[in-house]
Amino acid sequence: MREKISIVSMASLSALGRSSKEVWEHYLNDEPTFVEQSFEKFSALVSTINRTNWSTVEKLRQEGHYKDLDASVLFAITVSRLAVKQAKWNDKEFGINIGSSRGATSLFEKYYDEFKMNNLGKVATLSSPTTTLGNISSWVGHDLQVKGPTISHSITCSTALHGVLNGIAWINSGMSERFLVGGSEASNTPFTLAQMRALKIYAGKNSKYPCKTLDFSKKQNTMIIGEGASVFCLEKGKPQKALAVIEGIGYATEPLQHNISISTNADCFQTSMGMAMKGIDKKEVDIIVMHAPGTVKGDLSEYNAIKKVFGNSHPSITSNKWKIGHTLGASGGFSLEMAILMLQNQKFIGIPFLSNQIQPSQINKVMVNAVGFGGNAVSILLSLA
Repeated sequence: MREKISIVSMASLSALGRSSKEVWEHYLNDEPTFVEQSFEKFSALVSTINRTNWSTVEKLRQEGHYKDLDASVLFAITVSRLAVKQAKWNDKEFGINIGSSRGATSLFEKYYDEFKMNNLGKVATLSSPTTTLGNISSWVGHDLQVKGPTISHSITCSTALHGVLNGIAWINSGMSERFLVGGSEASNTPFTLAQMRALKIYAGKNSKYPCKTLDFSKKQNTMIIGEGASVFCLEKGKPQKALAVIEGIGYATEPLQHNISISTNADCFQTSMGMAMKGIDKKEVDIIVMHAPGTVKGDLSEYNAIKKVFGNSHPSITSNKWKIGHTLGASGGFSLEMAILMLQNQKFIGIPFLSNQIQPSQINKVMVNAVGFGGNAVSILLSLA
């Protein structure tokens, strides 16, 4: 890190709610958020935004030209308004980088169904502009009337944390003083769920804890999809309003061995975690919020990487996917939010179905990991502001 970058505000929308207080209260109980939902030809467990918050999203849809936008865009606008208001960024001089793994999934499926049903092969006029990936940040920029750059990207499930890296790069370059970053995913759609099920990684049955994140003895994959958005306001230095300071960043991509899995010892995570700790004693890291999607190989390979980097006396480890599922491109943002809340409240949020979890005596530094298909890993090290 060339210089300190601070997170001065954050906002999210998920099954955990849409305020930090509500999200933290959910983390303090041991109940996951999953519900069984019908997807036309099958049903599956998902983590979904509650009716009250969906009403807020639908109310937003009635504003201006927003009625034709995908839910992923509406999620991003909803949380961006909150984060920018909390940061008190009133002059509009900031950039935006909000990405998504899947993008406008609902609209893609809707327009393609209409295309198949139309005898002349016609589609709605707005089918193209409303399904482009750049649609997310450009509409957020329009809504907030920003004067800086608006960037959208997709780096599969590490998208949100790559957004953080990109924002840091713009600030360090001197091209921007502030950046709004994060990820948004409206992934609870029939075709998206069908794709995940086809990979044989989806949880097959309901139970008290259907997603067995960090249960290294599990014999079956237990990943569950969730939806939502999470964003963060970044500023140079360490202002008084800072929630947390970004101490280090790391990233890596490893050669593909398989379309959906990383190497046995997650070489990409070994590199990204080592880079994030450059100049910092690894003993200073108190907690690692793991990517850990609930799959047999995914969880174990990341854990192997942690042991390679830290040895057997590694930091306390945890994840939130047992509770809210895997929100794909937004997932790293929710992990970052969890890390900040643990720092603020000085309380470790463990996994209730695991015994003998190591509790840190204090929480000063937390590392957050994310990785996507293709081994695109990111690690971010946070400290108390």
